[in-house]
Amino acid sequence: MTYEIPPRQRPTDDNGYLEQMTKAVFQAGFSWKVIGDKWPNFRRAFDGFDVEKVANYDALDVDRLLADESIVRNGRKIEATIHNARVMQELIARHGSFYNYLRSLDSLDYAGRRRELHRRFRHLGPTGIFVFLYCVDEEVPDWEERNA
Repeated sequence: MTYEIPPRQRPTDDNGYLEQMTKAVFQAGFSWKVIGDKWPNFRRAFDGFDVEKVANYDALDVDRLLADESIVRNGRKIEATIHNARVMQELIARHGSFYNYLRSLDSLDYAGRRRELHRRFRHLGPTGIFVFLYCVDEEVPDWEERNA
């Protein structure tokens, strides 16, 4: 199976990091084309991936998203997105931005950064972390070496 990884582009703000992380979460186990085709609907449904708004979602928002036929309605991934926004919110408060948080991991090798991200964020496995870091223009190993 061949995967087409999106182009690398550093997000311009924290919301862009949440969007790319959420895309990595939802792409896991799904056709990337299906997720890509539905992505404008995801942006609308998740309030443009505004970290503050998504971090404040409650059970009514989860129900709203589960009823939205224009997105992939996977409850665990929806709840992971809310959790991940809350974690990002905490890291942004501590480091000033999500980019600065990533810079705080620069002393770690790739395996260490992968462990740190996996520990904090939900529904990000080794491939999802690789795709996320790659897409936000962070240093990653060659695809073949990503799980080493």
